[in-house]
Amino acid sequence: MEIVIFLFILSAIGLVVWSLIYSQPSTLLRIPQDGSAVKFQKPKFDFARIFPTGSFLQKTGMTASLKKILETAHVSISPGAFFNLKILLCILLGVLVVVASGKSDPLVLIIAIAIGYIIPDFYLKRKIAKRKYLIARRLPETVDLLGLCIEAGLDFVNAVKWVIERTPHTPMTEELTFVIDEIKWGKPRIQALKDMSRRLEIPEMSSFVQTIIQAERMGTPVAEAFAILSEDARAQRFHRGERTALQAPIKILLPLIFFIMPVIGIIVGGPILLTFMQGGLTGFK
Repeated sequence: MEIVIFLFILSAIGLVVWSLIYSQPSTLLRIPQDGSAVKFQKPKFDFARIFPTGSFLQKTGMTASLKKILETAHVSISPGAFFNLKILLCILLGVLVVVASGKSDPLVLIIAIAIGYIIPDFYLKRKIAKRKYLIARRLPETVDLLGLCIEAGLDFVNAVKWVIERTPHTPMTEELTFVIDEIKWGKPRIQALKDMSRRLEIPEMSSFVQTIIQAERMGTPVAEAFAILSEDARAQRFHRGERTALQAPIKILLPLIFFIMPVIGIIVGGPILLTFMQGGLTGFK
């Protein structure tokens, strides 16, 4: 019976994690201020209804922070649903530990609940870091394409649409698509770009948005500004690679000390120690 309960709880945890990562969205309609119908995504099952945590999130101010993190990670669930998933995962891990160990140790239970609370945050942070890295890596080429399109006679919005349609699907094109959708909904272009920069918090993207704003205010050609920005973005990417390369010797020191050196010591000193324990070092004469 305990094995059945253990498998049931384990499958429930897997279902929660699967729903967080691979939740299939359903398409609904949103009516902006201009009266046009715009599609947006919402999960089929709203996990916010599991526990009544909406008022708690509003009072503590966690709704805004969770919403910003979820938007940056492009996870299509509400802050209440995400928080309820964390609570559900904590409960399932706590029950799993009690069933597996056969006793309720308070320390182990607290550790299991803390792990269940941290796992979703860790997943989001990893996803956000990966998205930021891919966006910063793709930004110079995107700026070059936008500059070429503008020099060819397209305006900024049409140039962005051309880049979205003609380039591979990446996190950079996802962010540009979201900006274009916001502009269609009626948000000013500058405000949409500022929101993207504030949402991502990437230095290269902030420079990109600031360059566009200054070019429009001063009346300077955007293509020339894009050329300079592309060179700066490539230089920053090169310096970031240099910093990562310089950190490699320090990062490899820990596994070298705790994993490689003990094995070398066992291989080199093991036969000598065994020979000494069996009858001295006469075998080496």
